[in-house]
Amino acid sequence: MTTIGRVDGNRPWAPIVGYSRAVRMGNLVEVSGTSSTTRDGTVMFPNDAYGQMKYILEEIEKAVAELGATFENTIRTRVFMTNIEDWPGIAKAHGEFFAKILPTCSFLEVGRLMLPELCVEVEATLWIP
Repeated sequence: MTTIGRVDGNRPWAPIVGYSRAVRMGNLVEVSGTSSTTRDGTVMFPNDAYGQMKYILEEIEKAVAELGATFENTIRTRVFMTNIEDWPGIAKAHGEFFAKILPTCSFLEVGRLMLPELCVEVEATLWIP
């Protein structure tokens, strides 16, 4: 039987929605959509796509570490943004973490995210050999 590891969503809405920040099943780690919010729901770097992206990737990095992974294990990222014109700042922050790792990546524009100050959200998939 495969052991499942979970990292708590640690946001006010996590128990309402019913999700984990990250889940490890065997060698696979999936990371939920992560925004630049704190444990109490405060938005970090409101309306600042670059600042939000850096904050998000730092949060994801901590979560996957709890499951025994590092960003070197990343095989895919999915980036959702409310304004595709923000892509240069988002891409810059993504490159600061992944330029040497080169996971597959999608940049998608969406109508809106959960809170009006949010401009980017990220999901990730990792494989631990």
